[in-house]
Amino acid sequence: MPSNLFTLFAYLKYWFSKEDKYSLQSPFLFNIYQELFNFFLARKKSDLDIEEIRQLLLNSKVSIKVEDFGAGSKKVNTQIRRVSDITKYSTSSRKFAQLYQYFCTLTPSRTVLELGTCMGLTSRYLSRIASGKTYTFEGSEEIRGIAMGSQAIENLNFIKGKISETLIEILLQVDQVDFALIDANHTYHGTMDAYNQIKKKVLPTSILAIGDIHWSSGMESAWKEIISQEEVKLSLDFFECGIIFFDSPVPKNHFVLSL
Repeated sequence: MPSNLFTLFAYLKYWFSKEDKYSLQSPFLFNIYQELFNFFLARKKSDLDIEEIRQLLLNSKVSIKVEDFGAGSKKVNTQIRRVSDITKYSTSSRKFAQLYQYFCTLTPSRTVLELGTCMGLTSRYLSRIASGKTYTFEGSEEIRGIAMGSQAIENLNFIKGKISETLIEILLQVDQVDFALIDANHTYHGTMDAYNQIKKKVLPTSILAIGDIHWSSGMESAWKEIISQEEVKLSLDFFECGIIFFDSPVPKNHFVLSL
């Protein structure tokens, strides 16, 4: 099945399965879900300078050479791509960048990983609320150059190279991973390899996010395999991404939630 058609059917399935907060029986999950919306409201006027950067990128006339080590883009899959197109089609929206912020705040956030820098927008969102260092990984040199911009950010480290190689190097340097966003390769094997590497450094307090879990049949298979793992105690499906917990006061469960 063509990937776009697969995503359409996946969204229809999600639409008929999703729950709102009033359907949740668990006080623990109800509180987490309610606090997510409180977080959106509280940060309504926060990080607007990052959105100014987004707008500049959307208006950019620059084209760059993209080194693609994963499944590529459904919208623009040529080697030479416009920065505006990459920003439009391949970056997380403000709502999902804030969602990642929120779940990151539920962890100690001393070590935060983002696999798939893209234009560096979500990287900036995460670094703003991290209590320690944020490492963002990008395989394409020219994308990384655009993402870094001209002003260094003290706790944000841009890692260039094939993630299958650079992730192992960084994991050897850190004691634990508190929050990680896996949003780079968009293939079954790439996603599973990244998860299996990162899980070696997670604690019960860690939370992981997986981007584009319904992007393709391969990504959906990876998501289903990940949430079936013994170490995963709770999983949340927001369609564009999935969130997994390694500790939960309620029995292992999976929820499909509206946003």
